Amino acid sequence: MNPTPHIKTEGTSKFQIGEIRENVIHYDFEKIKTYLNIKGHILFGKNFRIYKEDEALLFKLCSYFIQDHYSCAKMGIDTHKGILLTGPVGCGKTSLMQLLLHLAPHKTNYEIIPTRNIVFNFNTNGFVVLDKYSDTKNYCFDDLGVEPVGSHYAKECNVLGEILLSRYDLFTRHPELVSGSHQTNLKVNNHSKTHITTNLNAQELEKCYGNRVRSRIRTMFNLITFNENSIDKRR
Repeated sequence: MNPTPHIKTEGTSKFQIGEIRENVIHYDFEKIKTYLNIKGHILFGKNFRIYKEDEALLFKLCSYFIQDHYSCAKMGIDTHKGILLTGPVGCGKTSLMQLLLHLAPHKTNYEIIPTRNIVFNFNTNGFVVLDKYSDTKNYCFDDLGVEPVGSHYAKECNVLGEILLSRYDLFTRHPELVSGSHQTNLKVNNHSKTHITTNLNAQELEKCYGNRVRSRIRTMFNLITFNENSIDKRR
């Protein structure tokens, strides 16, 4: 366990993004932005920057990933749910989810997997791939909606639709079934969060994955959306 998770080290430089008071880290958003800009340069190159127009959205995401329950509650964000991050092509959804992995890994972690890769894996290895995502790990399914329909030995499958239904079942599993838990609040199961990035809106998601998946999305995710006029930052 890192005794100083509020201090980030990059090479020979240290960045303090908060301070510990009474065994609680009090984060400073301005210092977080400074660190994320530096980390973004390291991960994505010198042209990376946090845009002023994205700061309100970034504050929501940071509050969630540091598990600031008070700030999240004020913004209507449920820290027990996952994140559904939507926005136009190139607005920075994937980069932010990659970047925020480094903010508070002692509190939130997940594996980012492009949805196209999952379907290609299914096409090669079949239905065993669906079982892989029925575990209690946290995943971020990147670019939901761009993947093709899966096909294994001529058997077609809406791969991500099936995986999301399984992840919903896992998310809502009664905590008494979770090893060592005897609590009755369904939200206690904090070991199976799912995050998503997508260019699609709710109606488009329903068209791709059906009404059953869309209704479960409401239960599983906090919807956080880039402005529809966000620029393509890859240009």
